[in-house]
Order: sequence, then structure tokens, then C-alpha cells
Amino acid sequence: MKKLALFVFVALLTVSMEAQIDTPAPSPSSVLEQKVGLTDVTVDYSRPSMRGRTIYGDLVPYDKLWRTGANAYTTISFSTDVTIAEQEVKAGTYSIFTKPGAENWEVFFYTDTQGGGTPQDWDDNKVVAKATVPVYKMPMAVETFTISIDDLKTTSANLGFIWENTYVAVPFGVPADATVMKSIENTLAGPSARDYYVSAVYYFSEGKDINKAKEWMEKAISMTDEPRFWQLRQQSLIYAKAGDKKAAIETAKKSLAKSEEAGNDDYVKMNKDSLKEWGAL
Repeated sequence: MKKLALFVFVALLTVSMEAQIDTPAPSPSSVLEQKVGLTDVTVDYSRPSMRGRTIYGDLVPYDKLWRTGANAYTTISFSTDVTIAEQEVKAGTYSIFTKPGAENWEVFFYTDTQGGGTPQDWDDNKVVAKATVPVYKMPMAVETFTISIDDLKTTSANLGFIWENTYVAVPFGVPADATVMKSIENTLAGPSARDYYVSAVYYFSEGKDINKAKEWMEKAISMTDEPRFWQLRQQSLIYAKAGDKKAAIETAKKSLAKSEEAGNDDYVKMNKDSLKEWGAL
């Protein structure tokens, strides 16, 4: 009986230890995703609320570094290079820290992205961009801290911070125009050497029109300043399949020489095997 009572006690203790009570987070996490031009922008942050408190100049002191939210570092990710307040920033993820002021805010984009609060040892070398932006007073109070991406244009937007009766915005630019213009130039210029090469290899490997594969491979090689041994190897195989043994042998010899120079034993063997098969060795 005592053993049974002990077993029941242990079982109940285990259940009580595993049970959890879920309550709402005082500063719930939020993820903001926005495409600006052709750039994906993601902000990951926690959102504290006023709850009757005075925020700026009190809960968040003026002219002191703030984590810009609650809990873990607030972070922003860019899928392309951007400019922030006319400073070049590489694609990647950065934390956001601020120094709120009565008239202006300083906003810092920082390379360390893991942690809570503010960095114990601030390093100016980790600041990839800094912006000083004016404070705009709003006619009503906003209860919960909010980060927004506003004033969307093809090549720019504003990163906004809203809380209490304060709004500040950091302008940033994205390379949409340069990306589109490059795409237009590449498209109008016609297929690249790589486009012709992969198309030819696909036609060859899938048993499609070998003469078309031969034509495309010849275009690819002609557009390449220094064809590599694996490219010449594919061209020799296409020539052989197309019935042009002379060109196949000539090209295989070029591939063999380049593969020997590169020290690639696999391609040396494959080329020698093919040359023997074609009666050239």
C-alpha cells in the first residue's frame, strides 16, 4: 500500500512539474515583412505598451542608448545592399539601437544581433550606419510601440518608430532601379554563354535535337574567352554524337591538355578513353 501511495505521489508530482500555465506576454514579439522595390526587409522586435506610463523622458530616458523595443535585440534584415541615410550597408541582419531625444533621435544599425537590453561594451566599429532624424509629434497617443515601413517608393522607404505621441523615420534606399536596368540590359543583349552552355548540355543529356545542342555549344564556346576543360569535354561529346568525329577528336585533345594542366585526373582519363574509342590514341 505504501508503494502504491508513493507511486501515485511521484506521478502527480511529475504531472504538476510538466504542466504550464500560458499567459499573454507583456511585450509580445512581432515580425514585420515588407518588400521595398526588389528588396525584402524584415524587422523582428518586441512591442511594449504604455500602460499609463510616461514613455520618453521617463521610462525611456532622453539621450541614453535604448534597445528600441523590449526583450531581445530588435533586428532588421535586408536581402540586398541598401543605403541608410546615404551610407552603404551590405545585405544582412543588423540590430537597431536608438538614443531618443526631445527634438531628434540618433539611430544606430549594429552588427551584433544576439542579446538583450543594450550591449555592455559598445563598439563604434560595429556601427554600419548612423542616422540623426527629427521627432514628429502626433495629435494622439499610440499605446503600443510600433515599427513601420512607410512612404514606399520603387527605390526607397522610411523605417518608422511610433510610440506615445512620437514618430521618427529613418530613410533608406534600395537598388531596385540598378537591378532592373541590369536585367533589361542582360535580357535585351540576348542569351549569355552560360545560357547556351546549359541548354546544349541539357539537349545532349536528354537525347533531344543534337544539331541544336551542337549549335548552342559552339555559341557558348565562342563567347567564352578561355573555355575550361569540362566545357570542352561536353563539346567533344556533342560533336561525337552529332557524327562529327574530326571535331570531337580535336576538341577532346584540347580538353585533355587543359585537364592535365589543371591536374584533374578524372577528366584526363575520360578524355583519353574517348580518344581511344574514336581511334585517336
